[in-house]
Amino acid sequence: MAGICIKDIDIYHPSNKVGNDFFIQHFDEKGIDIRGLLATLGRDTRYSINNEEENSLTMAFEAASNVLEKTGLTGADIDLIAYASQTPEYIFPTNSLMIHRLINGASHTICIDSNANCAGMTASVEQVSRQMIANPRIKRALVIGSDHVAPHADKSDPVYYANFGDAAAAVILERVENSSGFIDSIYQTDTCVYGNSLFPAEGLAKMGKTGVANGEFNVKFIPFDDSICVDAASESIQTLLSNNDIAPESIKAACFSQLSLPNIRAVSERTGLGSDVAVYIGDEFGYTSTSSPFIALHKAVTTGKIERGDKVLFWTVGAGWQNVAFVMEY
Repeated sequence: MAGICIKDIDIYHPSNKVGNDFFIQHFDEKGIDIRGLLATLGRDTRYSINNEEENSLTMAFEAASNVLEKTGLTGADIDLIAYASQTPEYIFPTNSLMIHRLINGASHTICIDSNANCAGMTASVEQVSRQMIANPRIKRALVIGSDHVAPHADKSDPVYYANFGDAAAAVILERVENSSGFIDSIYQTDTCVYGNSLFPAEGLAKMGKTGVANGEFNVKFIPFDDSICVDAASESIQTLLSNNDIAPESIKAACFSQLSLPNIRAVSERTGLGSDVAVYIGDEFGYTSTSSPFIALHKAVTTGKIERGDKVLFWTVGAGWQNVAFVMEY
C-alpha cells in the first residue's frame, strides 16, 4: 500500500537578523515594557525583511527552489502546488500559479492557494496528503508556507510588531509504495475569539469602495489569553494518538506552533510527551506563523533529532481559532 511521505524539506529566511533590544527600545519610547512578554513567549531574535524586493511570495519561491535543488527535482516533476499564507502578495491570480511559472511547472499541475491563518501550512499538508491518497495521479506535491506580517502590524501593538519573524518553508510530499507516511489527523474549532484578529481591519469590500486610509490595511488585534487553545489541543492530540494506537513515547519529535513557549510546554506535558520531544525554534526565528511547525521540522531533520521511520506529531492553531493536528511517519 502506498503512503504519502515527506520526501524533503527546506526553508528560507531573510539575512537581516533583529534582536529583542530593537523592539524593547521601540516600546520603551512609548512607555510600554515588553521585556516580560518577550521572555514569556521565548523570543530572542527573528529574521526580518528590510528591503523592497522581498515579500511572502519571493520567500516562498526561495524555499521552493531550495527544496527542489536539494532533491534533484524540477518544477516538471511536481503534480500539485499548494501555497499557504495569511499575507499573500496577491489575491489573484493565485500565488501557487506564480510559483508554478517561476519553477517551470508542468501543464497538468494542480495549483491551489490556502488560507487557514497560522494553521495554514499544517492544514495544507494534511489536506494535500488526503487528496494524494484519493488521487493516485498525484505522485509529488510541493507545499509551501510563507508569511510577511510586518507591513500589516500596528507598531504600537507588541504582540504583532515585536513577536513575528519572516520566513518560508517548503516540503515535497511523495507517494511511496509499501510505506506509512501520513497516518491521521484531527481538527477542533471554537469561534469564541473569531473577532479578535481581523485583517484587513475593515474588510476588503469597504476598502474597495472608500479607499485605504492610514492603518486600515493593518491587523486589528484585541488581546486575549492564547492559552485558551491548550485544553483543546491536548484533547485533540490524545484522541488522535489513541485512535491510532500510538503511544506518546513513540513520538520522536513534536513540531508545534511556535507562538508561545509556555503553550508548547503545557501541551507536551498534558499529552504525555517527553520533555525533550517538542522542537523549539521561536528563540531564533520569532513567530513565523503558518510555517512555524515546519521550520521546527527542518531543525529536527537537520540536527538529526529524527530519522526515517520516526513518528512526528504536528499541531498548530489558527486565528479565530482552529486547532489542527496530525501524525506522520517521517
